[in-house]
Amino acid sequence: MRTITFNLKSLHQHGDAFCDYLALRKRFFVDALGWDIPHDATVEMDQYDNPTARYSLVVGDDGRVLAGARALPTTASWGLTTYMLRDAQSGKVAGIPADLLDGQIVTAGMWECTRLVIAPSVQGATARRACLGLICEGLVEMALEEGARELMSLSNLWLLRALRQLGYPADLISRPYVNSDDGHRYAVMKMPAIRLHRPAAPARAVETRVPEPA
Repeated sequence: MRTITFNLKSLHQHGDAFCDYLALRKRFFVDALGWDIPHDATVEMDQYDNPTARYSLVVGDDGRVLAGARALPTTASWGLTTYMLRDAQSGKVAGIPADLLDGQIVTAGMWECTRLVIAPSVQGATARRACLGLICEGLVEMALEEGARELMSLSNLWLLRALRQLGYPADLISRPYVNSDDGHRYAVMKMPAIRLHRPAAPARAVETRVPEPA
């Protein structure tokens, strides 16, 4: 497995990986969880898949996308769109309570991560933890390269425990609530963008190709 990172300007360097990620999102968030979000018969794609977004994907040895996540700086602005939690606070995103956070977070030091997904074909706790670790490493590298120092995410509560098991000191920064689409409990959590020190292992490819913003 290897990590690839990119934005919309550089996604062409990775073949069909972006479309495969959108298709994986559709199968999980729409087909499996039943979320009422923009999609067609093949892919799920929303207003936050715009030029302010960055992506960290995990690709298998056969080139298939196994997992991925999206990130936007909390300073992001594209038309009437900012980032998901901030737009929810303004009543622009249905299904997310507007009062999860005390005040709006708008700082170059914080990125919001969304649409975390791992393919069902990745089976077993060890393999899924490895995928999550690679996603996080890609997100951290991109964030640090652009001056961010923290990552936050509105996610299922299982993610908090998983991040801590990987070694990231993640904490909740909101109350939990129940998602009306899937019945699961979600909350906003954050962690520092830090590089974890891992034991030496066989080399793996990490491609980071995010051009400087225009």
